[in-house]
Amino acid sequence: MNHLSFAITSDGSKTLFNKEVGEHYHSRHGALQESRHVFLHTGMRHFLEKTGLKKVKILEVGFGTGLNFLISADYCSTQEIQLDYTGIEAYPLQIEMIENTGYDNYISDFVWNSFIKHYQQAQLKKVLITKHCTLKIEHVKMLDFKSDELFDVIYFDAFAAIHQPEMWDHESLSHICKFLNPGGVFVTYAITGDLKRTMKSLGFAIEKAPGAPGKREMLRAVKM
Repeated sequence: MNHLSFAITSDGSKTLFNKEVGEHYHSRHGALQESRHVFLHTGMRHFLEKTGLKKVKILEVGFGTGLNFLISADYCSTQEIQLDYTGIEAYPLQIEMIENTGYDNYISDFVWNSFIKHYQQAQLKKVLITKHCTLKIEHVKMLDFKSDELFDVIYFDAFAAIHQPEMWDHESLSHICKFLNPGGVFVTYAITGDLKRTMKSLGFAIEKAPGAPGKREMLRAVKM
């Protein structure tokens, strides 16, 4: 893990810089702000408010430091919403690096401590983090991911297309979107012409949403 180093973002929260990829795990304009805005509010909460459901199944591409999971689990625990969360991560971080993110400052002690306790076990099987939340981390590349389950929301948090274009091509997006329920929400921090065209070709309705700090717009797409 010598190619990874911590960086402080503009809102004071930490992210990781991957020297091999040449990219940060989160926005330098604010890791916490980005996760809350893009994934929690524009993704999961939008779905829950639109459907009126009190349960949600989330699939994340790029589990990384676990920040998107942690803020989602914390919200669902306080709102008594059942969260079934699956993260895809080809290169899981060591537990020591997760412990040094400082994300325990932004969520409840119970969610954080349970996540740390079960992080490694979650890479082997689905585990109970709280009475409202389960977690499974799939240690595979995205195109190798398989599941008999369908999900309500996809958090697409891969590295930017300029660094990993293969994650954003038609084959990859088509594969991952097979696991989304009709009416389900695909949400990501990016929005490009190519991405919009690909998602439309896959049968999605495209929505432009305000972006997180540092970005004017982001993409939310609904599976028709």
